[in-house]
Amino acid sequence: MAASNYDSFAKEYAMENESSLLNAYYERPAMLELAADVAGREILDIGCGAGPLAGELISRGALVTGFDASVEMLELARERLGGSVDLRVARLGEPLPYEEDSFDDAVSSLVFHYLPDWSFALEEVRRVLKPKGRLILSVNHPILYPWNHKGSDYFRVTEYCDEVTLNGHAAELTYWHHPLHVMVSSMIDAGYSIERIWEPPYSKDAPQEIVPDSLREREAFLSFIFFVLRAN
Repeated sequence: MAASNYDSFAKEYAMENESSLLNAYYERPAMLELAADVAGREILDIGCGAGPLAGELISRGALVTGFDASVEMLELARERLGGSVDLRVARLGEPLPYEEDSFDDAVSSLVFHYLPDWSFALEEVRRVLKPKGRLILSVNHPILYPWNHKGSDYFRVTEYCDEVTLNGHAAELTYWHHPLHVMVSSMIDAGYSIERIWEPPYSKDAPQEIVPDSLREREAFLSFIFFVLRAN
């Protein structure tokens, strides 16, 4: 997705991210659980947006560096995190402005699904990770595209658009669908071992008023899929 698109609704996206079921009570808690004890670890936040995940990691003792393609998102992140956090304009899928072996971990919340091909992005993240460093990432679950776009081919890498509402603001998000085997092959080819694939439940802390009736009797639903990778 073009950074300019996010620039046009950065505040609305950030506000939605703060309290929505999908972000605040599903994706972010899962990422934090996978990251586990991060005290003292140097972490790269890929596509950090307005900084909600970075803020949580910092509160747990991590040393966080972040980048995003959206200038407006980074301004919101600086307001949240303060001037001491290294935040840069950069784009996943292009050369990253960091030295080799710089980070213990990298986290990537809902970013890789904007790329038509993951190969270079994964290799570049591995370059800046320390030996045996982790990449923890979430993306749209691959089942979503054929579920929501009837008649589509699950096995074909495909660009598609979804209309969404972000804090009352209509927006269009453009993604790339990758079948699971393509995701996994890209990870292995880029030099990672896969330690975990997870389809988590949403947090029990979610206020009942934001949980749809259809989910209140269920512990899990399919929206995102999560991976823990280890650099070889």
